[in-house]
Amino acid sequence: MTKLFGKNLSQLQDIMKSLGLPGFTAKQIADWLYKKDITSIDEMSNLSKKARELLNENFEVGLQAPTTVQTSKDGTKKYLFQIGKNGSVEAAYIPDANRTTLCVSSQVGCKMRCLFCMTGRQGLKGNLTAGDILNQIRSLPEWHDLTNLVYMGMGEPLDNLEAVMQSLEILTADWGFGWSKRKITVSTIGIVPAMKVFLEESECHLAVSLHTPYESERKMLMPVSHVHSIDDILTEIKKHDLGKQRRVSFEYIVFNGINDTPKHVKELVRILNGINCRINLIRFHEIPKTPLKGTDEDRLQEFKEALNAKGIITTIRASRGQDIDAACGLLSTKNQN
Repeated sequence: MTKLFGKNLSQLQDIMKSLGLPGFTAKQIADWLYKKDITSIDEMSNLSKKARELLNENFEVGLQAPTTVQTSKDGTKKYLFQIGKNGSVEAAYIPDANRTTLCVSSQVGCKMRCLFCMTGRQGLKGNLTAGDILNQIRSLPEWHDLTNLVYMGMGEPLDNLEAVMQSLEILTADWGFGWSKRKITVSTIGIVPAMKVFLEESECHLAVSLHTPYESERKMLMPVSHVHSIDDILTEIKKHDLGKQRRVSFEYIVFNGINDTPKHVKELVRILNGINCRINLIRFHEIPKTPLKGTDEDRLQEFKEALNAKGIITTIRASRGQDIDAACGLLSTKNQN
């Protein structure tokens, strides 16, 4: 059976045409799929009986509940979703005082093999479809409470560009979920051609995993730098007029003795000159078999204050869900097929 959930309006219109149904039926179905709590075609009560019968012959809504959920002592929840025969992905639900954020995955595993990330140790096992990505949102008990969405879970979003862009279209369209583009952030390690497409065709926020201003250090931490350099990434960002509402942020995991010195502050200020941005400092949560260590808390605060003093808005991301391995860099399902 073909899943309807995850189809955009154009695809739904093509399906209606193939079935000999009126074009307006596509918008009715989109309304049921993305705005209401239905799980079957039979619940689409404003469709004709004939339309529902035709759809039921070859289609299903296609939602899939999480297989397990773990709850942290800080309220963070980690949901596990089975993705066909490729394995599983995790999504992290993070409630806070004024917002509830969901961190979604875009791939099963990841081929980027960043030194500090557990997901990369799996290698890439498969791309998620737009429906797989959106299912992580729609199948949560808390989906109506969500205020923010970040593509920062398992996988490199821009290595699965087509599905990610389609999911963003459905999320932000009036006929879809109707989310504000300003409530969605897509993270990337900096795949420049795909980042160019994202910047041109989406208005959602961009977060770039930087982690050091020095190319030699970044190549050690992130092999992708051998293909897409820091200079290439920043040059592409500078080509785009992002306006006042759209935000570019740089993610910066702080490692002891590697990227936490005054010279790093000075170089960050130099290379980010002319980009309206902010830096999110992230505590490193140690993973097995890596030489990396997190910097101490005093040094982390000093690093933040030094960057702020130079005019770059810098914050330290709160560490959430560490006791259930839901914090940054720790997502890595332990029951992969």
